[in-house]
Amino acid sequence: MDNSDRWPLMIDPQMQGNNWIRKMEKDPAYNSIKPTTDPKVMSRILENCIMLGTPILLEDCTEVFDPLLEPLLAKQIIKSRGSWSIKLGDKVVDYAKDFRFYITTKLSKPHYPPEVCVKVTMLNFMVTEDGLQDQMLNLVVTHEDPKKMEQRNLI
Repeated sequence: MDNSDRWPLMIDPQMQGNNWIRKMEKDPAYNSIKPTTDPKVMSRILENCIMLGTPILLEDCTEVFDPLLEPLLAKQIIKSRGSWSIKLGDKVVDYAKDFRFYITTKLSKPHYPPEVCVKVTMLNFMVTEDGLQDQMLNLVVTHEDPKKMEQRNLI
């Protein structure tokens, strides 16, 4: 996520990505919206977050995005007179450099059109059987012998 210029779209059926974003973004002004949010409310929240530079999470998105998000997904940021702005709908909004946008979907095998795939960085948070075994082993070792777990983490 840190090395990409595009916004992250996380495939997250078990909500691990959502929890990780919430822990990572401890900003009290952090916002969360869903595609079912009223378009006027969504527009207002997006505008405020973009202007103030606060992070926002679009949760439970489907395979189709609201056209309002198109300039944001494509990062159509305009520089004029020394300031940055972006056009959302029919409004031009000042763009703060600290703004962060995260997208998650609960769909386990989404099929996004190529136009979307080239605008976002896809991250897969799906749990595999090997991953679950490793997590369970870590929990057991931590519970049974915390010193061994500390040694393992130091290596």
